[in-house]
Amino acid sequence: MRHQGTSKNPAVVRVQTEARAREILSICDQHGWKVIVGLQPDEDEDVSDVERLLHPLEPARAAPTVGRNDPCPCGSGRKYKKCCGANTAASQG
Repeated sequence: MRHQGTSKNPAVVRVQTEARAREILSICDQHGWKVIVGLQPDEDEDVSDVERLLHPLEPARAAPTVGRNDPCPCGSGRKYKKCCGANTAASQG
């Protein structure tokens, strides 16, 4: 995936006023992002590219799993395979 806001892949926005265009350019200049601003007074504003740059999505992470020889998460102090893991292993096999 190419990073947005670079010279090869600039953010593209559409604004309705010159004042809003200056505001977007100022924000992008502060962060060093490249942007193409279209001034279209008759169209709805679209600054979604800059919004994504300001608030990037966090990558999805898998939930941590308990290994067979790890301490049981129930707090018994026993190994998972000898405690709560014994119940899941018996039901699977």
